[in-house]
Amino acid sequence: MQKLSHFIYFKLLGWTMEGEFPSHLNKFVLIVVPHTSWWDFLLGLLVRKVLNEEINYIGKKSLFDSPFGWFFRWTGGAPIDRSKSNDTVSAIVNIFSQREKFRLALSPEGTRKKVEKWKTGFYHIAKQANVPIVMVAFDYGKKEVRFSEPQMPTEHREVDMEQYTAYFKGVKGKVDRAIT
Repeated sequence: MQKLSHFIYFKLLGWTMEGEFPSHLNKFVLIVVPHTSWWDFLLGLLVRKVLNEEINYIGKKSLFDSPFGWFFRWTGGAPIDRSKSNDTVSAIVNIFSQREKFRLALSPEGTRKKVEKWKTGFYHIAKQANVPIVMVAFDYGKKEVRFSEPQMPTEHREVDMEQYTAYFKGVKGKVDRAIT
């Protein structure tokens, strides 16, 4: 499956990868930007197979019920109950503490629509779980997936957020909206 994924990603689709996936780390948060299309999920699954690495994501609990729950678990999903007034950050931090390996990919935008400001849940998750953040750019303009070095969040959230957003400057999503 990895060879087929490699062929599709590099040869058929003509995409490249920049940077190194931190395979030596068992736990971290990947922030994937921009999230403009449902195609991003498929691209993420393809990248996961190309790398042959375990990468997880979270989804609402109902996605993990029949008939498709097996698919979401098989592709690395972890269910989160958002129906009650649960503390989602704490629930995810709990998943980090329960698993030996958990690499959480999520979009800080929180939606495929254009947003002015990112949600900060990823930052709080990384701080409370004491894990680094890896930035991953899905640049459809350059047909490139780019990985940053892992970075531990500091006590200076505003400074960290400026660095994170700067990493994605000029990156174009599937739906053409470059990050400025």
